[in-house]
Amino acid sequence: MPIADFNDRMLSLGLARVSEAAALASATLIGRGDEKAADQAAVNAMREQLNKLDIAGVVVIGEGERDEAPMLFIGEEVGSGKGPGVDIALDPLEGTTLTAKDMPNALTVIAMGPRGSMLHAPDVYMDKLAIGPGFRDGVVTMDMSPSERVSALAAAKGCSTDDITVCVLERPRHEAMIAELRGTGAAIRLITDGDVAGVMHCAESATTGIDMYMGSGGAPEGVLAAAALKCMGGQMFGKLLFRNDDERGRATKAGITNFDRVYTRDDMVTSDVIFAATGVTDGSLLQGIKREPGFLTAETILMRSKTGSVRRMTYRNPV
Repeated sequence: MPIADFNDRMLSLGLARVSEAAALASATLIGRGDEKAADQAAVNAMREQLNKLDIAGVVVIGEGERDEAPMLFIGEEVGSGKGPGVDIALDPLEGTTLTAKDMPNALTVIAMGPRGSMLHAPDVYMDKLAIGPGFRDGVVTMDMSPSERVSALAAAKGCSTDDITVCVLERPRHEAMIAELRGTGAAIRLITDGDVAGVMHCAESATTGIDMYMGSGGAPEGVLAAAALKCMGGQMFGKLLFRNDDERGRATKAGITNFDRVYTRDDMVTSDVIFAATGVTDGSLLQGIKREPGFLTAETILMRSKTGSVRRMTYRNPV
């Protein structure tokens, strides 16, 4: 169906319900130490709610290939089949470890756009760079070194490099980059998991205190983060990283021919998109699931790139 048939306004509240259902389903497993059970609960609930929507949806960013994921796998068709053709990118539980350990910033995340609007990112690493809105195009680039990026952003903000905070996934592969960043005087917010939330933090730096996201993480999460920034504003760049021929084969299967391409935010998500995320554990962006006698309360952020609208909703659900 043509892009005109993508009724993002009508679909947005339904997308919020999908995100909320996944978060509420995983709530009983917060802090219980079982990552797989928490993820499965979120997957089941998200799939059930998606199938209630009047869409002809295809999962382009999901839980993995069909043989690795029994539900919400890449290529799975969801929805009633009666509505517009849409691409869906999702992470039913972004931060399974965070949920199992009751650590901050676990989210349920889903984005939806017209059919063909999202990069079919293979399950490989992506080198990512993101900043928030309000800066000229190209103020930071993938060609710059980490220290050059900090200097360039500080100059654009009119502040010292000491006033810049960079969010980085805490991984051994980032140790040299972290050392270089600290050499500039910049502060580093290390996160253990959840780099979709890490990128989103850049868009609300006044609230989160994070100016820039940098480092490598999952390519599928990069597309989800790009969808969020398309709604919130900000710049993002990503370059796929390949460790072996098997990963290059995955990229080829996904239709990628230029292995050295640097993707911008709008390359990863080419059309208007709607995005919803619900907090599972407390974080900088969203409050986690709250328990009261007889109720569970969830907080959701719902965004539309077409209008730039950002809604924050609290859902009190009897249990």
